[in-house]
Amino acid sequence: MALFRFPSEPPTRPLFRTPNLVLRAPQAADYSDWAMLRMESRAFLTPWEPVWNEDDLTRTSFRLRTKRAAREIASDEAYSLFIFDSRSDALLGGLTLGLVRRGVAQACTLGYWMGQRHAGKGYMTEAVRGALRFAFSDLALHRVEAACLPNNEPSRRLLERVGFQHEGVARSYLRINGVWADHLLYAALSGDHVPGDNR
Repeated sequence: MALFRFPSEPPTRPLFRTPNLVLRAPQAADYSDWAMLRMESRAFLTPWEPVWNEDDLTRTSFRLRTKRAAREIASDEAYSLFIFDSRSDALLGGLTLGLVRRGVAQACTLGYWMGQRHAGKGYMTEAVRGALRFAFSDLALHRVEAACLPNNEPSRRLLERVGFQHEGVARSYLRINGVWADHLLYAALSGDHVPGDNR
């Protein structure tokens, strides 16, 4: 098991790679690309995310975000990562393995977002497959949980495509776009086969 220990600065090396992607912690130098991608994708992302704070896209807010990500990685609490195209170095989106629970649970929760211009091209499918390998091999977790809105068909199809199993419905589970919303609950276990992953 490879756990990463960093003081307060985000790790500069990738936490993991896939054939076409690099996933690593956000760094201060990523601010402009991140702010631009989030801003141009705002209408695309709004139906699926919590309400954005007024200062959400400021450099100060981003600096706090990078420090929190580094601290959470160092303490094995969460792994908030940016997704980059390994050929062009373009920022595509983000993925988080959060709420890491050790002890008898050995589980975490998966969340993700993709910039609108990069959506529908298979990047997130590849990123989530890589995240499952990272969670089960490097972090030695047993279970990865995910949730999505019932009407988020792309997210449902993605989770099912990479091997998540539908486990139920959680009523008023998360406050999304200002409204408490029911969510479909999914999970993948370390012993499950990840479709499309031949490693």
